[in-house]
Amino acid sequence: MNVAVVMGGYSDESVISLRSGQLILNHLDKTKYRAFEVHVLKDEWYCTIDSIKYPINKADFTFSKDNQTIKFDVAVNTVHGTPGEDGHLQAYWELIDLPYSGCNYYQSALTFNKRDTLSVLSKFNIPKAKSIYITKGETIDGKAVEAELGLPFFVKPNQSGSSLGVSMVSTLDDLPKALDFAFAEDNDILIESYLNGTEVSVGVLNYNGETKVLGITEILSQNAFFDYEAKYLGKSEEITPARISKELEDLVVDTAKKVYESLGMTGFSRTDFIIMNGIPHFIEINTNPGLSPQSIFPQQAAHANIPFSDLLDNEIKLALQRKPIWKK
Repeated sequence: MNVAVVMGGYSDESVISLRSGQLILNHLDKTKYRAFEVHVLKDEWYCTIDSIKYPINKADFTFSKDNQTIKFDVAVNTVHGTPGEDGHLQAYWELIDLPYSGCNYYQSALTFNKRDTLSVLSKFNIPKAKSIYITKGETIDGKAVEAELGLPFFVKPNQSGSSLGVSMVSTLDDLPKALDFAFAEDNDILIESYLNGTEVSVGVLNYNGETKVLGITEILSQNAFFDYEAKYLGKSEEITPARISKELEDLVVDTAKKVYESLGMTGFSRTDFIIMNGIPHFIEINTNPGLSPQSIFPQQAAHANIPFSDLLDNEIKLALQRKPIWKK
């Protein structure tokens, strides 16, 4: 079976995606799959073999080598950010009838949009921070924001990952810089109230037909919050399993499953919560979680004693079972 391990992307998260792709390539069962390293970048799409680039034909996602056309049976998507985590690649693959891992294009687009995700989850009574939604060009009254959310609060791009463009605002003097930082990533932003509690990250997936929680990881950031530096440059401690009571663990597991199922998810995901006053508050869900050796999801798979190759087998099986919407 020809498997395209698709990595890269158009955002600053592409470096992280390349690491994730390498982990996938290292763990795919070579007795079952013929894996190809495929890069989707702003300037070019290509398959790399022995350091030689073979351009991807965007008409059908194939490439040519030695006068032969190589067609993929399935794509394993490890692109973080756009276009692999926001639904664009998924919609394209559906149109050309190529099975792919992870959730479909609608769930991808929905969960990449923080405002819309929060709106959907509010119907399912999932606890979350208070938030204000602002579009670039709107007048922002810092005093009004403080009155509604208190200090400190967070300023976040509405569509971005890896904590890019996120700031904690402790005084209103910090607000203009935080707004500029967030608007550099997206034209829409969220301002959210500060949740004072224990941060946990929960790996969830559809495994053997059931919603399964891999584990709960406690996040201890050396910075003010779990920002890009803390996530990827070693400025945090990640403890699996989280140091919480059994009662609280059960509540986090139930809430994480409810989020996953309420959003109609399939495939790998990582959901972040802040536990405040004994209640897990939803922060965000990542539908293409980092899969480098240092990332949380692989750590949780190891803790659950599930070989990563088995998780990949499961992902490919789900991809092959799913039919494009236009074929149903």
